[in-house]
Amino acid sequence: MKPAGDALSRYRAKRNFERTEEPPGDPGRSGNRLGFVIQKHAATRLHYDFRLELDGVLLSWAVPKGPSYDPTERRMAIEVEAHPLSYARFEGRIPPGQYGAGTVIVWDEGWWTPEGDPQQALKAGKLVFTLHGQKMQGRWELVRIARGGERQPPWLLFKKRDAHARPHAEFDVVSAWPDSVLAHPLSEADRRAVFPAVHAPAPAPALPVSHDDVENPGEPPSPGSLRGARKAALPATLAPQLATLASALPAEGEWRCELKLDGYRLLIRIARGRARLLTRSGLDWSDRMPHLVKAFAALGLNAGWLDGEIVVLGPQGTPDFHALQNAFDAGRRTDDIVCFLFDVPYADGHDLRAVPLQARRAWLRGLLATHATRHDDGLLRFSADFDAPVQTVLGTACALGLEGVMAKRQDAPYVSARTETWLKLKCRQRQEFVVCGYAPRSDDADRVGALLLGVHDAQGRLVPAGNVGTGWSAEQARALRQRLAPLEMPSPPFDGQAVPEAGTQIGRRTGRKRPPTRSETEARWLRPQQVAEVAFSAWTPDHRIRHATFIALRDDKPARAIVREQPRLPDTPQPMSRPLKVTHGERVLDATSGVTKLDLVRYYAAVANRMLPHLQGRPCALLRAPEGVGGALFFQRHGGPGRAPELTELDPALWPGHAALLSVDHADALVAAAQWNAIEFHTWNAPARHMDRPDRMVFDLDPGEGTIWPQVQEGALLVRTLLEELRLACWLKTSGGKGLHVVVPIVPRWPHEVVKALSKAMVQHLARTLPSRFVARSGPANRVGRIFVDYLRNGHAATTVAAFSARARPGLGVSMPVAWDDLASLRSGAHWTVQTAREHLSFQSVDPWADYARTPQALDDAMAAMGLRPASVAS
Repeated sequence: MKPAGDALSRYRAKRNFERTEEPPGDPGRSGNRLGFVIQKHAATRLHYDFRLELDGVLLSWAVPKGPSYDPTERRMAIEVEAHPLSYARFEGRIPPGQYGAGTVIVWDEGWWTPEGDPQQALKAGKLVFTLHGQKMQGRWELVRIARGGERQPPWLLFKKRDAHARPHAEFDVVSAWPDSVLAHPLSEADRRAVFPAVHAPAPAPALPVSHDDVENPGEPPSPGSLRGARKAALPATLAPQLATLASALPAEGEWRCELKLDGYRLLIRIARGRARLLTRSGLDWSDRMPHLVKAFAALGLNAGWLDGEIVVLGPQGTPDFHALQNAFDAGRRTDDIVCFLFDVPYADGHDLRAVPLQARRAWLRGLLATHATRHDDGLLRFSADFDAPVQTVLGTACALGLEGVMAKRQDAPYVSARTETWLKLKCRQRQEFVVCGYAPRSDDADRVGALLLGVHDAQGRLVPAGNVGTGWSAEQARALRQRLAPLEMPSPPFDGQAVPEAGTQIGRRTGRKRPPTRSETEARWLRPQQVAEVAFSAWTPDHRIRHATFIALRDDKPARAIVREQPRLPDTPQPMSRPLKVTHGERVLDATSGVTKLDLVRYYAAVANRMLPHLQGRPCALLRAPEGVGGALFFQRHGGPGRAPELTELDPALWPGHAALLSVDHADALVAAAQWNAIEFHTWNAPARHMDRPDRMVFDLDPGEGTIWPQVQEGALLVRTLLEELRLACWLKTSGGKGLHVVVPIVPRWPHEVVKALSKAMVQHLARTLPSRFVARSGPANRVGRIFVDYLRNGHAATTVAAFSARARPGLGVSMPVAWDDLASLRSGAHWTVQTAREHLSFQSVDPWADYARTPQALDDAMAAMGLRPASVAS
């Protein structure tokens, strides 16, 4: 090997560091581990730069096709000049005219361990090593395939056979994980989905206790020293901050997770050193837990509000909800109840609700640590948080048998409402239901056989939600019967005509009445006063819970407050839950490009995180092509026999007279649809939750015969100018075909007819003002040499191809969101294809549509400017 001082001479000789931002670098010194990096480099040709740290530099190879986990795939690796260690974090553009001009991202990074002496192995031309990266793991080998002496010696890079090895047809790492690991770190859940046997969940830790974590604590500072604290009198009452159900965390902000404890929420008010223990509904439970009242008095707070959860810890150190309930039964002792505290909205004359969460919790932790050194009774504990990926913490929580995790944004204030700065992520779906009835066991009338459940809908009406028949012992079933019997009433408690009575509900497809279940036939209906907590696997399309298990009755929540919990749609959707499997993946879908079904499925798997926000919760029509682009094409709007089960069937009542519409709500559904031969995804302008009120307005620029591409670009700018004059911001995307789409996010206040009438008036205005460029009438003969701006996309049940969707046309173009500044660089509406779109996205550092979802706009001014009145339009 060359001395380190000479190893970078070739690197420096090729670069002008006054023009390029690449680091000049000096030879470094290895730490305890040898690092590696793979940089994805879009130069004259896309390739991957594979770099291993050794002797203070990064030894480097250019791998044109990138690595493969398939041991049978030998990838060419051309040895190039060594790079400085500081190059390992380089991302950015190398300017034109410079060596390697193009864009660089850090595709993977980590550390490596050689087998044997690495210098001797390199000299012999055979290096075996293990990679410990985010994407690259397991044993690999580099083999030189020339005698030596060449300026750029050729090597082969390939995977050794081990637990990580995967056939290329099953997993292509460069297409599955194409992004920068600096901008988009790979989660443990992502890896576990591909390598489930290798990446098992981490061993479950014991439940953290705050006073074991802090050594020699001092007195906490005055709460008045916290930024955002203000002097104020002790509030007489305080409503708790509530969390929103979610399936993933937003991309923005700093978040940390706590374990979701299985107990009762408790707010503690301390006045003149005396504590009152209040449930979230305001009930005073102080007399029920005198040992905790005494413990809070010993905290040393003269006045305060604390927020926490009371639990009873089981033999494994995890909360046991049944033990907590038993502790409150008559004749039982509550001394085993402990309180985990997680927030402090008020302390000693200072309102802390505007103090960032992180600072509030740090102060609370210090207070509890001081208390623990004086009173080592373990009754008051700090709810620890974890600086780890949410999926890792969630996996641990599930392994512990806990309900899930609470994710909290660290800079957020304390707000007495349900917020999206506190999120709850659950191992199973689990929530409270109103107990509306019960059915006795057929073999023992003194025991409950099933509970009939309900929730309140958006209008506050009590509606059925299914039933639960497991989760209790024989003794508990008898106790339930005794507790519920005094609440019996002669008829169902469900409100008005919101839902037909048992046995008269209309079937989803046939329109026939479904027969009543045995539970409904034998139901004893109840006054809706009791609340039950139930775990279940999913909601059915007709709004019943599936595979339900009873947890417990709840005394701390009023029945009138129980609604169906709707998971918040994540800004960063969940990864696929299982490895990709494709049938007939070798089938060519497009003869002009050679794209196969496997290529298309992999494309959709790779863009799922970006595409799902445009699909989730929105009716979707799939354009299917079982024979490929050249064969028969048909739209699939509804479910039916043979449909991909991962697709969601929406409630048929949303569109009366029609079968259930489909929606694509998660990555598995998107990939399953592609496996089902769907190429295009077209969505409604309104989401399912308010299908009669669209939340976007679309202008589809459709060029007629003889219209050249620069006219389409100019047309898009003219549409934007008109919208800006009407004070409407708009976003641009390619159509994937011949034209462009201009999209306006709007407040979902007006029906489709109003939005369509406004868009039609705008298009007619363009056609009158610029008749040589625009036409307001559809039909090929009307738009020769001109552009028809299609306003018909805004009608009821009309659809537009979704962002990132492929098009079933030769070349398989893609509908791609773009910045207005990039309009001039586009070559056509199919500028990107299935073969090029994902690579383009991997180098994109800024989302051109980042503000789209945050910019809903009113149409009042635009309608007034176009001479429209909503009332007259709707009529």
